[in-house]
Amino acid sequence: MPPKKKVVPEKKVILGRASNTLKMGLVGLPNVGKSTTFNVLSNLSVPAENYPFCTIDPTEAKIYVPDKRYERLCDLYNPKSKVAASISVFDIAGLVAGASEGEGLGNAFLSHIQAVDGIFHVVRAFPNEEVMHNEGEVDPIRDMDIITNELFAKDLQHLEREITEKRRVIERMNKKPDQEELAVLLKCKELLDAKKPVRDGQWSGKEIETLNKHLFMSSKPVIYLVNIGRDQYI
Repeated sequence: MPPKKKVVPEKKVILGRASNTLKMGLVGLPNVGKSTTFNVLSNLSVPAENYPFCTIDPTEAKIYVPDKRYERLCDLYNPKSKVAASISVFDIAGLVAGASEGEGLGNAFLSHIQAVDGIFHVVRAFPNEEVMHNEGEVDPIRDMDIITNELFAKDLQHLEREITEKRRVIERMNKKPDQEELAVLLKCKELLDAKKPVRDGQWSGKEIETLNKHLFMSSKPVIYLVNIGRDQYI
């Protein structure tokens, strides 16, 4: 009998850019507490004022991740260079409804989100008449939907361009890799049209490799940070 073929396990591919230098962006509407949250996370003091777009250019804080295993290995081997795992947090200016169409300098701010690996979505839930709200009144669900819809809209704009270009390429050369990539792009569009983020799709390792070429905004992991007041906390 011929020897049995070795079963090679499918290589696990992670959605997004996996490394030991993670970049996270603080995202949300204006005046929801992003810069204040940034100061708490980083122990810095960036401006946090009561007016929209106090932050224009993103501020970065690089925070090293404590790891006793790493420290132990450094003590044992005393390497010439030491590169600890780190997380860089970026304080990104507030988005508004219509940002994907350029409202409130939205396209520039969305490009800042494109550059990070994950999102801290800051949502305001504290009532305070002295702190203006861009939408007039506090409504955390509405605010989350505004930001999510803007990220979806930007992904859809990217998809429309990529799908059109990919179809042109297929018409000229009709190669299998292009057909497979087009199928992934169409699957992404179907998810986004249904108001579902790309990260919630069921993807094979090969499809994830294709997704990692495009780095869709809705493929990034999201952590929601709900900013409540002192009275709500107590």
